[in-house]
Amino acid sequence: MTFTVTVQPSGHTFEVQRDETVLAAAIRQGVGLPYGCKDGACGSCKSRLLGGRVLHGAHQVKAMSPAEEEAGYTLTCCATPQTDLTIESREVVGAGQFPVKKMPCRVSSLEKRAPDVAVLKLQLPANDQLKYHAGQYVEFILRDGARRSYSMANAPHTQAEKPGIELHIRHMPGGRFTDHVFGAMKEKEILRMEGPFGSFFLREDSDKPIVLLASGTGFAPIKAIVEHMQFKGIQRPAVLYWGCRSRQDLYLHEWAEQAAAEMPHLRYVPVLSEPKPEDDWQGRTGFVHQVVMQDLPDLSGHQVYACGAPVMVESAQRDFVARCGLPEAEFYADSFTSEADKH
Repeated sequence: MTFTVTVQPSGHTFEVQRDETVLAAAIRQGVGLPYGCKDGACGSCKSRLLGGRVLHGAHQVKAMSPAEEEAGYTLTCCATPQTDLTIESREVVGAGQFPVKKMPCRVSSLEKRAPDVAVLKLQLPANDQLKYHAGQYVEFILRDGARRSYSMANAPHTQAEKPGIELHIRHMPGGRFTDHVFGAMKEKEILRMEGPFGSFFLREDSDKPIVLLASGTGFAPIKAIVEHMQFKGIQRPAVLYWGCRSRQDLYLHEWAEQAAAEMPHLRYVPVLSEPKPEDDWQGRTGFVHQVVMQDLPDLSGHQVYACGAPVMVESAQRDFVARCGLPEAEFYADSFTSEADKH
């Protein structure tokens, strides 16, 4: 039994199996619906249901409230159709451009850049290139089928020389995957992964100035976007704000300084929320999204790409739109929801 989904205003249609979510079917068929976590936690895939009925699986109230569901909204990542559907959703040009595939990868290096951050480099099969947009992510498939998502921190053009990806992994004590990364993981270990996923990447059809906003390891996809801009010679004015607790958490500070030195259109503003006395910090302090608002009280002509802790992403979206005039459609986000955040 299959149902047909029509996306407005594009008029695109695709088929959904009876027990499949709308989003899973869209990804399978290369239809570019917006999404982030695929897990009912972030709300990136929220769309308006114009016709038809769906059943919603488990999801968080902050992703879609009962009132929003009553008002006709749906989360495509956990909605299974009961009838043919019509949904209203902006389509993301390029989101379904590259085939999603499963592949093995081998740990080539593991470097602890901060007490709780590891930079993991993985070698990919030489004959099976992973094509992706800077900002997208892959999922590791664990032995029991559970999945963990991490964004590529290197731009896609780096695949040409030596197929491999760089990931930035924060240790979540008690986390099955990260305990392994920070404990028993060895070089040459083989992992299984699937990707690319996600609709968080640079919209290259715009010439608006860009705010790149990262907290913690949300820096990973932002780094990939910066590398991509440099490689493509994209000259839109951009400012990178990276918020961390203390100096040691700015685990690639020198990399960011170097990028800003090499790219005349890029500024770099590190922000610490709890600098330690020994940090001898002379730079900006406070919540990173509030520092953006001090510097750029008028965001009406900008695009914002935000990545990191859900609380930072949600605060930035709310305040930039309400207080700085940012058009809602120009806020692009990837909220790093951990397994703990999903329960």
